[in-house]
Amino acid sequence: MDKKMFRSILILITFTVGLVFVIVRFDDLWHMVRLILSQLTPLFAGLAIAFILSRPCAFFRRTLDRGLKGTPLTGLSLPLAVALSYVLLIGAVAAIFAFVIPQLTSSVGRFAANLSGYLAQVQVWINDITAWLHLEELDLSQFGQTLREFVNSLFSALSTAVPQLLSLTSGLVSVAITMVLALVFSVYLLSGKDTLLGQCRRVLKAYVPKKVYDVVLDVASLTADTFSRFVSGQITEACILGGLTFLGMLILRLDYALLIAVLIGVSALVPVVGAYVGAITSALLLVMVDPIDALIFLIFLVCLQQIEGNVIYPRVVGTSLGLPGIWVLTAVTVGGGLFDLAGVLLSVPVASILYALLKRDVRKRLTRQEKTGE
Repeated sequence: MDKKMFRSILILITFTVGLVFVIVRFDDLWHMVRLILSQLTPLFAGLAIAFILSRPCAFFRRTLDRGLKGTPLTGLSLPLAVALSYVLLIGAVAAIFAFVIPQLTSSVGRFAANLSGYLAQVQVWINDITAWLHLEELDLSQFGQTLREFVNSLFSALSTAVPQLLSLTSGLVSVAITMVLALVFSVYLLSGKDTLLGQCRRVLKAYVPKKVYDVVLDVASLTADTFSRFVSGQITEACILGGLTFLGMLILRLDYALLIAVLIGVSALVPVVGAYVGAITSALLLVMVDPIDALIFLIFLVCLQQIEGNVIYPRVVGTSLGLPGIWVLTAVTVGGGLFDLAGVLLSVPVASILYALLKRDVRKRLTRQEKTGE
């Protein structure tokens, strides 16, 4: 038998045996993969932090390169850019804990304190509607009591759970170690990005054919650019939309301005469905205060989202991911059904990458067919 034929048969047999083994022992293999991935949590968290800070770091580095050009401090532009990026991150986290969280807690507490009054108002509305429709009156007093007991028990559970959680030193130490390791990994990845990318290219070029090497580099570049634009775009959109919502509600003198602004900002991070979830949740909070306020808020939010989506977002963030709306909705639906919240958040950039690769391949094939006349 020819050696080349024997080698092909051996490879085919090996692949078949490996495939059967994976199918039969899939649960055990998946458990092992999840275990390994869980141990790599600090690395993944550090990679996420470095990825988020990559654009601010690049901006600081370009600025410092221009400012320090021709001075003895030229070589310090990279470490200074990394340091400024982490100062920006720490400042943002500190601002959230110092200003946003206390105000948010105050808004939630005020809403819980006024809950009985809101329920009484809802009872009046339902009685008016049932009287107008000549229906039997519905009594929400028992529901209100049940809801108040639930809220009180929830706050009581949280107040007793916090000391218990603080007593779990081992869990806190583990979380602290993970956070510290993630920060260390992120510093190494951010400061040594050029070196790491160069090493990866050299290894890849040494072990794979040039055609495969070019394809891998092209796909990796497209993936990094797509995810970078998506992350920066979603975060920028969330901050702008939340800030404008807060200012608009202060001008309109609507209640729970900060609480609703945070809800709108956080929900904006979720593609497609996030805007509807944030709007409906916020309107439900305001409708118990005053239905007119809820209507005013919805009209204001619709106008704000139109202005933000058509004017502010394209100028601040730039071009979109280039994915048609129908495929965005499909990606979010499929991703959410398969991988829950993570699938919703990551489905759009993944679908955008696949869409771009498919467009490229279709364009190449059509061009080749036109040249050959097929």
